Amino acid sequence: MIKIPPYLKKGDTIGIVCPSGTLTAKKAATCISTLEAWGYKVKIGKTLGTQHHYFSATDEARAADMQDMLDDKKVQAVLCGRGGYGMSRIIDLLDFKKFTKHPKWVIGFSDITLLHNHCTEVLKTASLHAPMAAAFNNGQSNNEWVLSLKNALQGKKANYKAAPHALNRIGKTKGKLVGGNLTLVAHAIGSVSSLKTKNTILFLEDIGEYKYNIDRMMLQLKRSGMLKNLAGLIVGGFTQTKDSDPAFGATAYEIIQAAVAEYNYPVCYDFPVSHDKENYALKHGIEYALEVTAKKVNLKEV
Repeated sequence: MIKIPPYLKKGDTIGIVCPSGTLTAKKAATCISTLEAWGYKVKIGKTLGTQHHYFSATDEARAADMQDMLDDKKVQAVLCGRGGYGMSRIIDLLDFKKFTKHPKWVIGFSDITLLHNHCTEVLKTASLHAPMAAAFNNGQSNNEWVLSLKNALQGKKANYKAAPHALNRIGKTKGKLVGGNLTLVAHAIGSVSSLKTKNTILFLEDIGEYKYNIDRMMLQLKRSGMLKNLAGLIVGGFTQTKDSDPAFGATAYEIIQAAVAEYNYPVCYDFPVSHDKENYALKHGIEYALEVTAKKVNLKEV
C-alpha cells in the first residue's frame, strides 16, 4: 500500500535542495518567486548556489542538506533544484525514519528518478516526477507543464492528453505508474531501489544518450524481466540522442519498439514527459488509467 503525502495548502513550505548537480541561485530565482506567488513559503537549502567539482557539494554535505529537508516538520515538500548526477552516491547515507512517519512530497526528475524509485519500492510513499527549478525560467513559469506541478501539489487529479504516434500500440489499461529516466531505472537494477514492474504502467525518458546505449539499457530491462509483465508502457522524450559511426541503424523509438515487440500491452510514444519543457507532473507510485487509441492518448489519475 502506497502512502500519499498530504497535499499542500497556502502557507505551507517547500524546501529547495541540490542533491546531485549544481544550480546557481540566479537560475532558481524565478522558481522561488513563482512558488511564493502560488502562496507557499520557500526554505533554501545549503546546497543551492554551491559547487564541488561535478556536484553541488560533497557527498556528506549534499546528504546532510537533504536529510535536513526530509526531517524538518515545517517543510511540506522537497523540490530538487536540478538533476545531473549524484543521488546514487548519497541515497544510502539518508535516514528515512522521520520521513516515513511524516511523509512529504519529493519533487524532481532525471537523476532524481533513483529517489522516486526508492520512495516507491522501499519507503512505500508516493512522490512527484515533475519540473524542477530551471523549468520556471524564460517566461515558462505559467506554461501547462509547470502548472501541472502546481495542480499536483494541490491534490488535483491528473488528466493528460497526447497526440497519437505511428508506433503506438492501441489498448486500455490501469496500473501503478512508475519509472522516469531510463539510465537511472537501469542503473538501479540489482539494488534495493530497483523497480518491481509487474502490472505497472512504466514510463521512460532520457537525454543525450547514444542509440547503442539506449539499446543496451532496454535489453538490460528486458533481460531482468522488467518489461515482460507490464500493464502498459509510456515512452516520453528521448532528446539530443547521439549516433555512432557507423550509424546504429534505428531511432530511439524503434529501439524501444523492438525491445517490447513480443508483448501485448498498450504502448504510446512521444508522451510529454522529457528533459524539454514538455514535462507533465506525474505522481510516482499512484494508480493511473492509460488509453491509447488511433486518435489520441489519455493518461488519467484514478
